[in-house]
Amino acid sequence: MVKYKSDPLSGVFSALADPTRRAILARLSQGEITVGELAEPFEMSLPAVSKHLSVLESAGLIEREKLGRLRRCHLKAAPMKEASDWISRYSEFWETRLDSLARYLEKTNPLEK
Repeated sequence: MVKYKSDPLSGVFSALADPTRRAILARLSQGEITVGELAEPFEMSLPAVSKHLSVLESAGLIEREKLGRLRRCHLKAAPMKEASDWISRYSEFWETRLDSLARYLEKTNPLEK
């Protein structure tokens, strides 16, 4: 696998591309939780969950804190806001395209005439 340095936004999109990581983030949006509790609903080993957490942590989406023998995780949503802002820049483009398509379909639809 090729590894290279990328910008933070690429790291966020890469982390969000995996459904397991999105499920982890959804769970963390409800509040802090231990790694063990976080791993319970997934049919994978604790080390596999830990790898997903490492990706999320590298992207700046979560933070892990060691408290005695437990590791607690919490969500850091700021990078997702940056990703959302980037995506929203294109909403006007798509709205314009969809409006244009709607006008075209209204003109060419024989059932409307």
